[in-house]
Amino acid sequence: MQSAALLSALFIFLIGLGVLLVITLFILDISQTKDAIRHNFPVIGRFRYLFSRLGEFFRQYFFAMDREEMPFNRAERDWVYHSAAGIDNTIAFGSTKPLNTPGTVLFVNTPFPTLDEDAYRTPPLVIGPGCREPYMTSSLIHISGMSFGAISIPAVRALSHGAKQSNCWLNTGEGGLSPYHLEGSCDLVFQIGTAKYGIRNSDGSLSEAKLREIAAIPQVKLFEIKLSQGAKPGKGGILPGAKVTEEIATIRGITAGKDSVSPNRHPEISNFTELLSFINRIRDISGKPVGFKIAVGTHTWLEEMCDMIHQCGTACAPDFIAIDGGDGGTGAAPMPLMDSVGLPIKAALPKVVDILQRHGLRNRIKVIASGKLITPSETAWAFCVGADFVTSARGFMLAMGCIQALKCNKNTCPTGITTHNKRLQQGLDPQQKAVQIKNFVDKIHYGSRLIAHSCGVPHPRALRRRHCQIIQANTQPISLDQLYPSQETLPEYRLAVEQESAQESSS
Repeated sequence: MQSAALLSALFIFLIGLGVLLVITLFILDISQTKDAIRHNFPVIGRFRYLFSRLGEFFRQYFFAMDREEMPFNRAERDWVYHSAAGIDNTIAFGSTKPLNTPGTVLFVNTPFPTLDEDAYRTPPLVIGPGCREPYMTSSLIHISGMSFGAISIPAVRALSHGAKQSNCWLNTGEGGLSPYHLEGSCDLVFQIGTAKYGIRNSDGSLSEAKLREIAAIPQVKLFEIKLSQGAKPGKGGILPGAKVTEEIATIRGITAGKDSVSPNRHPEISNFTELLSFINRIRDISGKPVGFKIAVGTHTWLEEMCDMIHQCGTACAPDFIAIDGGDGGTGAAPMPLMDSVGLPIKAALPKVVDILQRHGLRNRIKVIASGKLITPSETAWAFCVGADFVTSARGFMLAMGCIQALKCNKNTCPTGITTHNKRLQQGLDPQQKAVQIKNFVDKIHYGSRLIAHSCGVPHPRALRRRHCQIIQANTQPISLDQLYPSQETLPEYRLAVEQESAQESSS
């Protein structure tokens, strides 16, 4: 009897507490004027915001079809998850991809595909052959820039070890070089952002002494000058103050706890004369290949740069150009720039390759493609168009377990990848995730080779534009070599390495 009475009293107390809470919320809502919904519909109006937040969750798991979500749909994410886990990623009963939708990429298979015994390894490419320390790699895909700060310590460790196991490079991002980048002994691309984090003087200018220290590290193979990125062209990097820890501040050379906002361009680079001068300054000091990353809008700038290169000599040219599509991603970016500025990679890449080809600089300057290229069909498309390498950031985040929670800028990432919350980081085991990264790279290579062999060529870099078609508005396909006819012939350096590889294979 006593226990029943206690339960009854507790029940009455909870009801009373609930009524008191509702009355309190009613008074708060009706007395405030900042939110019209809550004022006009007190208490009930609060459910609007609750349902809005829950809608993001329900759409992802219950309502959206396999090919509907953005930025990456469920089919794409599942392919990466299965590949990274090393489990079967074949599908059954037909594709869920709408193959007649305008813009769909289809590859042209041959009646006589390449036999395994006729295929040979993807030939290595050399970046910066005229440098004191040129760089050579045969990997098709590499890890794009993600700064320590934007991503966590365990994530950087996983990427470093995973890149080493995969024989691909890891771009440091603009946040400077941390000890965690070096931990896996992988090849590194040091990105020089507009704020010169890690190699800056107190006034934000380039410190040549610090640059020499970075260049002396054997793992640092390349330097990339970041002019702009696809998610926010014309806007510098943004790291919220909540993510600027003491360690990050020390590595970057900034103040802890304050927003880290980079200038929207390099103050010392306002034209192509200054750009080429800065490239050669970095290359002379470091002795290593130097290029730049850019999100493409108009193409007149590239024509102007190519003309200037011919005036000063091809030795002054950048060793590579990394093209970041407007469909690129980041941890924090203004929506107007994220949604409405910059060409997608499928519009930008062909034009850049063709301009370099037309100016006779395609052999001199390597081209790196980036922007939502996370599956073999997307990387194979890039090689058909003329890219030398593909890089990805979000693809590797997904390989580490990212669930596309869209909380990268909130320091609340549930998978521990983009948060500095120690509790949330505990679920990210760098050694395990490194294996997943290797599996992902291996599957990209394997899937790209499948497409290449189906098209009748020995490896993905041998793909031409004639091997790829794009569905038009009338549902009929048109070949890439008809859309972009000037790049049908492979650049001379590609032909040379292919012939060399074929000779090695036959011998």
